[in-house]
Amino acid sequence: MLRANAVGAAYARRGRDEQAECNARAHAAYAAATATRPGASPELPVPSALLVRGLQAGATGDSSVLAELYADDVKGWSPMMAVESAAELAIELEDRDDAFSDVELAFAALDVGGDQACVEWTITATHSGPLVFDDDLRIEPTGVRVTVHGVTVAELDGDRIRSFRQYWDEAELLAQLGLLPDCD
Repeated sequence: MLRANAVGAAYARRGRDEQAECNARAHAAYAAATATRPGASPELPVPSALLVRGLQAGATGDSSVLAELYADDVKGWSPMMAVESAAELAIELEDRDDAFSDVELAFAALDVGGDQACVEWTITATHSGPLVFDDDLRIEPTGVRVTVHGVTVAELDGDRIRSFRQYWDEAELLAQLGLLPDCD
């Protein structure tokens, strides 16, 4: 967890502006797309569609599609993991696949341009299995329904994701699970 927090702090300093800009663009693009087509989902550009499929696989713990979606040497970071290959990513997903059930993923996608994609997302799920952060921290199932908001930025190589960064508030998840003191 300390390694992830140190890496996270470095990325957070470098990525705050990128996250804010991506968030604003994603909101604007989603609003524009849904305003022109009420009640319909906006068509996703190919890079964003690829990233959304990757997010869905991550949210459900489905490592079976990783070879199709991610480069073998994918580099990835989120507040809870850092990976340097598709094999490492598969292990991370398999380790978490039982922690949450009844997973729902909502997203607003924006093509940043060329070989980059950005997706703002909200995931809602039930904490129904053990959540293992590392060897020293294991959270037993609480049955609590949680909602986490985040942004994923990715670089693509053709039709595969070669790197990604996910930004979300780890404290938001821990607070909903009742593991942080109430700040009110």
